[in-house]
Amino acid sequence: MDSLGYNCFVDQEKMDAAIQDLGPKELSCMELSELKQLARQGYWARSHALRGKVYQRLIRDIPCRTVTPDASVYSDIVGKIVGKHSSSSLPLPEFVDDTQVPSYCLNARGEGAVRKILLCIANQFPDISFCPALPAVVAFLLHYSLDEAECFEKACRILACNEPGRKLMDQSFLAFESSCMTFGDLVNKYCQAAHKLMVATSEDVLQVYADWQRWLFGELPLSYFARVFDVFLVEGYKVLYRVALAILKFFHKGRAGQPPESDNVKQDIRAFVKDIAKTVSPEKLLEKAFAIRLFSRKEIQLLQLANEKALKRKGITVKQKSLSLSKRQFVHLAVHADNFHSEIVSVKEMRDIWSWVPERFALCQPLLLFSSLQHGYSLTRFYFQCEGHEPTLLLIKTTQKEVCGAYLSTDWSERNKFGGKLGFFGTGECFVFRLQPEVQRYEWVVIKHPELTKASLMPSETSIIPALASQPVSTDPADRLSPFLAARHFNLPSKTESMFMAGGNDCLIIGGGGGQALFIDGDLNRGRTGHCDTFNNQALCSENFLISAIEVWGFQDPDFQTSGHTQDCRDSTTQEALFHAVHPQRLPQLCVPLLPHLRPGGHQVDTSSKNFGERPFPFP
Repeated sequence: MDSLGYNCFVDQEKMDAAIQDLGPKELSCMELSELKQLARQGYWARSHALRGKVYQRLIRDIPCRTVTPDASVYSDIVGKIVGKHSSSSLPLPEFVDDTQVPSYCLNARGEGAVRKILLCIANQFPDISFCPALPAVVAFLLHYSLDEAECFEKACRILACNEPGRKLMDQSFLAFESSCMTFGDLVNKYCQAAHKLMVATSEDVLQVYADWQRWLFGELPLSYFARVFDVFLVEGYKVLYRVALAILKFFHKGRAGQPPESDNVKQDIRAFVKDIAKTVSPEKLLEKAFAIRLFSRKEIQLLQLANEKALKRKGITVKQKSLSLSKRQFVHLAVHADNFHSEIVSVKEMRDIWSWVPERFALCQPLLLFSSLQHGYSLTRFYFQCEGHEPTLLLIKTTQKEVCGAYLSTDWSERNKFGGKLGFFGTGECFVFRLQPEVQRYEWVVIKHPELTKASLMPSETSIIPALASQPVSTDPADRLSPFLAARHFNLPSKTESMFMAGGNDCLIIGGGGGQALFIDGDLNRGRTGHCDTFNNQALCSENFLISAIEVWGFQDPDFQTSGHTQDCRDSTTQEALFHAVHPQRLPQLCVPLLPHLRPGGHQVDTSSKNFGERPFPFP
């Protein structure tokens, strides 16, 4: 190595311009709490030598599998694997998915060494099937290694980490794809303005978010990536989400009010990241990243597991270009004129709502479960049609043409566990919204005000096994995972911040605490809305309103559709027979779909009438 500690793989002239070596040479403390602060502050960021020492210690301390390849293994296998091939002509392993090796100020020898190391890793880790971030990690670690064998050992320890609850790199297409969906969910919650821009400017938002790791592992300039990697080694995978969210926030800020640079927002973001030095410093990028109050590591793990489960159900576990493309098209085509018709919202409005739902359900198509114009105005019928479906989307149109609703995370059958009493259930993924006269979404108050709570996950965040739901509804172990954003995971000051949804025989309520976001009476005729503590919302429409129409939509996997009928749909005769078998006391009150001359504007009903499909007040 030279006087500055650069090895034979680095182009020193380029390196001097990228990272100055002017910082401290020693670090006395290695306590995790202090290291976190030092890493965020960039204590070793200006010293190439000190950064190398810190990396050596941090990577050495990673808990790994019993048998993890080390430097001696590399020395034994590299000659057999590389053979007589020139390093520059070596192919990259399939698991990098055509990802190019970033230069990171490496010389030709360094770039060839990265290829050799990657091929040896592929030989020792046959279980790795998809890891496009690895070339960047190996190229970067090569800066801080005495030779190829040492770099190989460091990369292997990162890949072989087996600490419970700690993930450092995605190593399968399933894990990668679910990480992309999880990132999309986080954008939807923490970068709503940027998410709105993505929805407006891209045909498939998930394809844009699928690029998030590339922003970090390849597009970021070396000095920026080095600062991110400093914190990543200390704090783990969650840091990557933070930085990617910060990048998106800065991108949106730069694009606000500006015409698009191209018609490809995915390419625009890549270009922005490559030239990020024109906009923001590494310090400002990290400052923005850590100003985002993300969920706990455990909570994000639960979200990731839920996304993996959704992908498995769709059969998306490996990357098959033709299969993946056909399945991913449904993300964009989930709501279109051919498969969607509502009496309350337009196709465009439903697409806007669909962009708010968790990514694992954005893969689905809307399935009409209940319509007051078709099934009548009865809460009993409402429950009958909706039970067995999770999640659901509630839409309400008032007689004043106002439109509001709620995304509800939990099956309405959960109301039955309260023994006939009104009790709240649901999770923090619920939200309420209004569309007319203006669009506004209100999420769980804890998302925007995390200071209200301190995460208290049981078992602790170091456990890899999520807590089991209190009342599992399936024998499948995957179904017994504690739900993402379950209120019991958080130390809330009172229950008023977690009153998501409740249903009784004479009313249903969405949002509680100091009022209700939505209260609907048992005849589905009247309602009221106001501020509630759970969503910290304003009134969603007129405070007291009359209902013109109610719809409930489920989420249908398009793969389960057969010959024009969805798997969960029942013909009307079967529905009536089942309904009256379950509710014989309601047999005289037949559910008759509204005829054209009885629809809004055509008929006024006596207020004493209790029949389905008839109204106790004038239609608008």
